[in-house]
This record gives sequence, structure tokens and C-alpha cells, in this order.
Amino acid sequence: MLISMTGFGRGEATSATDKGGLTATAEVRSVNSRFLETSVRLPRTMSEREFEVRELVRKSLERGKININVTITRGETAATVPLEVNEPLAKGYFVLLDRLRTVTGMTAEITLRDLTGFSDIFLSDAANADAATSEWKLAQEAVSKSLEALHIMRKQEGSELEKDLRMRIANLDEKVATVEKLSTGTAEAEFAKLKQRVLELTQDINVISKDRLDMEIALIAERLDITEEIVRFRSHIKFFLEALAAPEPAGRKLNFLIQEMNREINTMGSKTNDPQVSHIVVGAKEEMEKIREQIQNVE
Repeated sequence: MLISMTGFGRGEATSATDKGGLTATAEVRSVNSRFLETSVRLPRTMSEREFEVRELVRKSLERGKININVTITRGETAATVPLEVNEPLAKGYFVLLDRLRTVTGMTAEITLRDLTGFSDIFLSDAANADAATSEWKLAQEAVSKSLEALHIMRKQEGSELEKDLRMRIANLDEKVATVEKLSTGTAEAEFAKLKQRVLELTQDINVISKDRLDMEIALIAERLDITEEIVRFRSHIKFFLEALAAPEPAGRKLNFLIQEMNREINTMGSKTNDPQVSHIVVGAKEEMEKIREQIQNVE
């Protein structure tokens, strides 16, 4: 089963107590990436919880560029924010900004927005530690719900990707079967053609060794045989389909297999002298490029 790396999930958790009035909302977005990259935005009251949020993401997802945003909404009964102002530090920043304004000759007023840019003027309020704990529990629940919703969406998209990939692999299998049919007897025919051409050029068979001639031409003809490449290509198709059906993430394995399939089809194209086969090989390479692009979005 394939899982896409693209998706969106939203989770919400509300306090059920009479003293609550708190609502935590988490939104998570995911796009494709070679590795797991997580970006977290949290309310200032729980900025120290970023590592724990990253751990929740790591336990749920394997790959993808993840952006997760958590917000807290407080009702009338939960208006207390578990933070307090570091007054000496806030005043110190104000004085520093005022001095900077004087030095630079600026006339603009210093606003609260300027001061809140210094996050260390806010301190955790020990008296409201219970409120901070309640907020974090709600945030955890919201994050878990958002990740679950994201996983569902990624699975749905992965299912559609799997259908498309199976169809394209079936097309490739048909193309290779056609190439095999067209190539049957190619080596033998090429051997006879080369031998006839050499004899025509020499005009006298007595000047060359017949055994040596047969051996050299056979080696040339053998280089045109693509049986080995066809067998390996079909083996890669078999492993590709097995990876699609496997329960574990298959993105990296599928990417490796399509590279190997591309290598084999390139060799077939370089060996053949048949224009029909060359045309089919070009079509197969175009199909594999589409598969490769799809695989980039698979976890």
C-alpha cells in the first residue's frame, strides 16, 4: 500500500471542564521530500514544547516536508495566560530602542510590537503552571488528531497513485513483450547478414579462416542480443509490484527499481538496429519518466 507525501490534516481539542474554555487547534501540511523535515509553530506559552511536537511527528511519519501550526483559543473562563512580563528586561529593551532611535535620528515611536519581538521579556508564570499543563495536553490531543487526519488523506492519495503506477507498469510490460517478439531471431539474422557482407567484401573465402570468421561474426551478433536485458527488466517489474503491495513505505525502493529499469531499457535501445524496437524503447522511456515523477511523491 502506497502512502503519498502530500496532504493536509486538522485537529481540534476543547477542554471539557467548567473552568476550561480552552480550544487547541493544530493544522499540519505535508509535501514531498527525500527526508523527514519538520517545521513547528507554537504559541509563545509552550515554545519549549517544540521537541515534543517533533517527536509526535517522527513517530507518525516517515518522510516529507512537514509544517505544523498550533494555536490556542481562550474563552472568557480561561482568559489567564500562563506567562508574566519580565519588567526590568522589558524596560531595558525600551531604553535600548530609544537610544537606537536617537543615534539613527529616527522619529518613529517605539511600539509594543517592537518590544514583543524580544521573546525573553515573557517568563513562564509558576503560579499558572497547571494552566500551562492543561494547554499542552489539549495541544497534544489536537496535534495527534491532525496527524491522523493527514495520514488518512495521504493514504487516499497514495491509493490513487498506486492505481496509476500499476497501469503504467502494465504498459511497460506490454512494450517489453513487443520488443521481445520483434527481437526474436535478430542475432541469427544479423549473423547471416554480417557473414554475407564480409564474404562479399573479401570475394575470396580462401583468404580468411572460416572458423575465425564465424567466431568473430558470432561475437558481433551476440552483442545485439537483448534477452538478458529483457529478463532483468521483467525481474524489476516483479519486485516493483511486490513493493507496491508491501505494508512498509516503498518510495526509496521504487525509486531504485525504476532507475534499474531505465538502465535496462537504455541498453536495449543501444543494442537494437530495428527502427520499430527503437520507437518502442523511446515510448517506454517516456512512460518511466512519468513513473519516476510520481514516485517522488511516495513515502
